[in-house]
Amino acid sequence: MTDKEKASAYWKENLRYLVVLLLIWFFSSYGAGILFRDSLNEFKLGGFKLGFWFAQQGSIYVFVILIFVYVRLMNKLDKKYGYDE
Repeated sequence: MTDKEKASAYWKENLRYLVVLLLIWFFSSYGAGILFRDSLNEFKLGGFKLGFWFAQQGSIYVFVILIFVYVRLMNKLDKKYGYDE
């Protein structure tokens, strides 16, 4: 595999990770906090309706978790393509 092919494959895989993680974040913030709020409000978490919790705090927690997941995925990807230090 040439350097150009390796770099192209690296970026394709990186963009795939980004799209999947951003979709997860979108569904946890916009979907759970706005679109599915009414059905989620039937459940409670810590005394608060679940739809309200996702709109206020849940999507932030999901975002922070996704940052750590992205770092882990990128470290594995760097090792796979030989870009690690």
